[in-house]
Amino acid sequence: MRCPFCGHVEDRVVDSRTTQAGEVIRRRRECLDCERRYTTYERIEEVFPRIIKRDGSREDYDRAKISNGLRLSCSKRPISTAQLDAVVDRVEVRLLELGTREVSSDWIGSCITEELRGLDPVAYIRFASVYRGFSDIEEFINELRDLEASRQPEEKSSEE
Repeated sequence: MRCPFCGHVEDRVVDSRTTQAGEVIRRRRECLDCERRYTTYERIEEVFPRIIKRDGSREDYDRAKISNGLRLSCSKRPISTAQLDAVVDRVEVRLLELGTREVSSDWIGSCITEELRGLDPVAYIRFASVYRGFSDIEEFINELRDLEASRQPEEKSSEE
């Protein structure tokens, strides 16, 4: 591991801990040259399918893109970073379970909207408005009506 401060390639591991249900190992390291400490995370490299964009181009899967989109949709909403990370984790599990080499960006968008629909209706509408690209206000209003209709049975059962 190369020291992020001085670039030296030798270090010693000061502390190791597993995190996220054993899926990641957090290591605290100390550079043998400058003696500064830094943290690294190790996880098994999983091979995600390539993403087919709407224009037909292909690109590698990027967790940060999904996380950033979720953070924008959920800004100023009562949703924790841990909840957002859990959404991304669940989408990634579904991606890996597909077992395919390529998947459309629409499929990923659908997975995320499903997750957000149950998590926060405002974040769901924000994400869906960008993901689905509503062409007019009527489509947007219809989506709001569908969301409201799906929530009403929940509200009635919680009142009983």
